[in-house]
Amino acid sequence: MSADTHHGHAADHAHSHGQGDGHGHDDPHGGAAHGSRKGYWIGFLLSVLLTAPAFALVMTGAIADARVTAGIVMALAMVQIVVHMIYFLHMNTKSEAGWTMLALIFTVIIVVIVIAGSLWVMYHMNINMMPQMQAEMSGAGM
Repeated sequence: MSADTHHGHAADHAHSHGQGDGHGHDDPHGGAAHGSRKGYWIGFLLSVLLTAPAFALVMTGAIADARVTAGIVMALAMVQIVVHMIYFLHMNTKSEAGWTMLALIFTVIIVVIVIAGSLWVMYHMNINMMPQMQAEMSGAGM
C-alpha cells in the first residue's frame, strides 16, 4: 500500500512539473513577464534590419529629396518602436490586465503632442523672424 501511495505521489509530482513548462518562454507574444534568448535574438536582428537601411539612406544620399528620406527613416523608426515594445519590453494586450497597453496609448498621445507642438513652434518662429534677420540670412547666402 505504501508503494501505491508513493507511486501516486510521484505521478502527481511529475504532473506538476509538466504544467510548469507552458509559461510561454519561447513566445515573445505570450503573457510571460520575460522573454527567451530566441525572442531577444529575433528582436535584435529585426532592429538591425530596420536600422541598416535608414543609416544607408542618410549616409549615401541615395534619395535626393531630403523629405522623402526623412519620411522613410521615420517609417522605419516607427516599425522599430513596435519591434522594441514587443520583443524587449514584452508589451501586449494580455500582460498586466491591459495596463501596459493603456500606458502605451498615453505615451503615444504625449509624444504626438510634444512633437506636433515643437514643429508648430519652430515653423512659426521661422515665419515670424524679424525683418533684419531675414535680410541678413538672405545676404549671407549670396
